Amino acid sequence: MNDTKIRATIADSIATKQRLLDQCLPSIQRLCELAVATLRGGGKILLCGNGGSSCDAAHAAGELVGWFEKKQRPGYAAIALGQSVPTLTAVGNDAGYEHVFAREVEAIGRAGDLLIGITTSGGSKNVVAALEVARKLGMATAVLCGEKRGRAVDCADVAVMVPSGNTARIQESHLVCVHVMCAAVEDALAG
Repeated sequence: MNDTKIRATIADSIATKQRLLDQCLPSIQRLCELAVATLRGGGKILLCGNGGSSCDAAHAAGELVGWFEKKQRPGYAAIALGQSVPTLTAVGNDAGYEHVFAREVEAIGRAGDLLIGITTSGGSKNVVAALEVARKLGMATAVLCGEKRGRAVDCADVAVMVPSGNTARIQESHLVCVHVMCAAVEDALAG
C-alpha cells in the first residue's frame, strides 16, 4: 500500500469518527447511562456480534470484567455471547445459526440485564433474534450498527448508528463507543 492510500484510509477513519461525534453523541451518552444503570442495579451486560463484531463484544466484556483504565476496582458483570464453541456449534447445528445468541440470552438473561447487539449491517438475523428474546425477558437493549437502518434498530432501546456504510470504518467506530462506555462505567462506579 502506498503512502497516498495509507493517508486516505486514515483520513477516512478520522472523518468517520468526527461524524460519529457530531451526529451520535446523544445516543452514545444514552448507551453509557444504560450500561451504568444496569450494573448499578445489579444486572449484567451481555454482548453479541458476528466476525469482527464478535471480537468487539469479547473486547468490551474483557474490559468490564477485568478493567479498562482503573485497575483498583471490582470486576463488572459482562459476558460476550457466542464464545463457547460447544454451545455455538450445538445450537447452530440443531436449531440454526440464527438462534445461537437468542438461546444464550434465553438461558442467562434476566430482567434488569442489558443486551448490546453489535452488527455493522444492522440486520444480522442472530443479533436481531437475541434482541427480540431480550425484550421478551424485560431486558434493556442496545445496538451498535452502521448508517443503514436494519431490523436490529427497531429492537433496541438505544441505537448508535455510525454514519458510514464502510464496514471497516463502522467497526473502528464501534471500538470507540465500547471504550467510551467502559470509561463511563468506571467513572460512575469506581469513583
